Amino acid sequence: MKNSQIDGGSAMVYNPLAMATLYLVATPIGNLEDMSQRAIRILGEVTLIAAEDTRRTRQLLAAYGLRTPLTSYHEHSRKSKLPYLLGRLEQEDVALVSDAGMPGISDPGYELVKGAIERGIPVIAIPGASVLTTALAVSGLPANQFVYIGFLPRRKGERRRLLESIDTEWRTIVALEAPHRLLSSLTDVEEILGDRGIAICRELTKVHEEVFRGTVSQAIAHFSQPRGEFTFVIEGCRQEEKKAGITDSVREELHRLRIEGVPAKEAVAQLASRTKLPKNALYKAWLELP
Repeated sequence: MKNSQIDGGSAMVYNPLAMATLYLVATPIGNLEDMSQRAIRILGEVTLIAAEDTRRTRQLLAAYGLRTPLTSYHEHSRKSKLPYLLGRLEQEDVALVSDAGMPGISDPGYELVKGAIERGIPVIAIPGASVLTTALAVSGLPANQFVYIGFLPRRKGERRRLLESIDTEWRTIVALEAPHRLLSSLTDVEEILGDRGIAICRELTKVHEEVFRGTVSQAIAHFSQPRGEFTFVIEGCRQEEKKAGITDSVREELHRLRIEGVPAKEAVAQLASRTKLPKNALYKAWLELP
């Protein structure tokens, strides 16, 4: 099961025959038929599978008649399990799987990969389904260049600061979100980034798959009772938004509204309606007021 491998980007050259291998095995994001033949073979040949969710992985293995031993490796066990798994990798092949998609992206698998590389242990990816590329492909938004920001922060303040940091990002933006925070996150997106185009992908490859395409405000009206797993694909900042001029008179008007006690959201909406300036630019000017 060994494969020779040379890292062309550095001076490191290793012989996989002399040590075990860490396999990063992509698993389906919903539909079990998306499992590759290579992934099935690798999961059947390794000595151990480190799984983010052992229950889901056990169901996957059962579907393909595999009985490879499992051990849990998730956010809460990563510190205690990391030395154990690295120890096993000194002698045995180990596969790492997340609960869905490619391990190591937006999950604790990154630390195991980093630890294996530091010890000269070969790391081989077994590609497959990915919610990131699947959502981009069906979004209808430019996918030649994009920015992936992972799960949006749970805390409102942290989430808004992250969105503020990318308000002039011209590339397509991809993010993940849980259903119970969907509407509050979309509200923050509209206030900070503006009412731009968005595709919201729900339950991709599953029975209740849905892809909504429209504006952020339309998405807020559409998802009144959100359920499932969501991926946002957000239009990048338009050129005219980058050039939006916030004049002194606009700043003075914002300042007046603030003194009168008008909330930021209402003040921005009022001026956006009158001046036709983008909400994200007006909101940024509001935050910069003395």
